[in-house]
Amino acid sequence: MDGGAERPAKARKTSWKKDPEAVRQNILAIATEEFAAHGLSGANINEIARRTSTSKRMIYYYFGDKEGLYCAVLEGVYAFLRRSEDLLDVAGLDPVKALRRLIEATFDAHANAPHFIRLVMIENIHNADYLRKSDIVPNLNRSIIDKLSDVCRRGKAEGLFRAGADPLELHWLISSFSFYNVSNRATFSASFGTSLYSKAHQAALKERLADMVMAAVVIGHDPKSWS
Repeated sequence: MDGGAERPAKARKTSWKKDPEAVRQNILAIATEEFAAHGLSGANINEIARRTSTSKRMIYYYFGDKEGLYCAVLEGVYAFLRRSEDLLDVAGLDPVKALRRLIEATFDAHANAPHFIRLVMIENIHNADYLRKSDIVPNLNRSIIDKLSDVCRRGKAEGLFRAGADPLELHWLISSFSFYNVSNRATFSASFGTSLYSKAHQAALKERLADMVMAAVVIGHDPKSWS
């Protein structure tokens, strides 16, 4: 389809009848781009419909209204981020290696999900009003806390982790570093240049994050990469 042309209604209807789930996913993909770029108030349903393989009427059929579509987009970006963490099996690793793997995976997941970062920033402007309506996101977010809880429990039981190691605090610390790395890239680069965003420097920052967190949690941890 030409980017500036509207697909004929017949073609849209045929596409919807053949694979309605594919049409729904197409709507979500385009809507994610639009909401991330323009926010809830700035995104335009007509523009989303123009760019998809369906119609404005079908967008409302699937999602109810603009706010319903926005909520579905939020759930989708959270699911994308957590899916990469869920695929990470750390149960068979010793607690120290498992913690480092989780830290690095969270850093990478945020770096690979700029739409997630922008949408979370937008949702914070709305005081998480729409996120609170979701029954899905709390369960999605629970998975990473469960993984960190298991790692902390095993680490403490083996005498490797400090008694105060808390999974929720760890998640906050790891996420804040990983989030800032993406959310403030434009302003940080404008102020200080882009050197920290080279491939090599991003790898180094990921190591720095892992070392800082592990130094706070793992008894006797020596951050050799800082020497």
